[in-house]
Amino acid sequence: MINPQIFLMIVPFLVAVVFHEVSHGYVAYKLGDNTAKFAGRLTLNPIAHIDIFGTLILPALLLLAHSPVMFGWAKPVPVNFFNLRNPKRDSAFVAAAGPITNLILAVIFAVLYHISFLIPVEAIAQPLVLSCAYGVEINLIFAFFNLIPILPLDGGRILAAFLPPQMAYKFSRIEPYGIYIVIGLLFFGIFNVIYAWFVIPLASMLL
Repeated sequence: MINPQIFLMIVPFLVAVVFHEVSHGYVAYKLGDNTAKFAGRLTLNPIAHIDIFGTLILPALLLLAHSPVMFGWAKPVPVNFFNLRNPKRDSAFVAAAGPITNLILAVIFAVLYHISFLIPVEAIAQPLVLSCAYGVEINLIFAFFNLIPILPLDGGRILAAFLPPQMAYKFSRIEPYGIYIVIGLLFFGIFNVIYAWFVIPLASMLL
């Protein structure tokens, strides 16, 4: 039987993935790239950002597996880095926008978490408290997971922006294999490291 509390993660999960992707596109738009805007991706409507596997199938599998954590991703917002006014520098800003947004959302959910205790109706307060706590945790997971310095993750793009041109070119050549590297790291427990070293300590501070 599926733990009913898992459904309290759905809204925070959608908020985390949608705002993460929209922030990439919005910052790119402000820095000269209209690709996401023309693709209709500068919207908070979750339907525009659904990735069949990352937004639907994987979370459903986690539900069925009684996972205590909701995880997945949205369809990446298209960005043409060559349209940016300063492609090398601005690509770092575009990449950093996602994790920074998740960190801000974690703080917002933490504030709502503490406010929720003031609601006198327990039937409303209790699920809201739990949902906000999940919101803190999910956004911290998204922020720090995406900061792993491997392409195509945001951390890899930030690192590439600071490397000398020749090194950045060599580094960019691993991008087609990056997802397999990430899967390998997950297999060897990188998720547990992120959760233990970053998510739990920061969540404890916020909550």
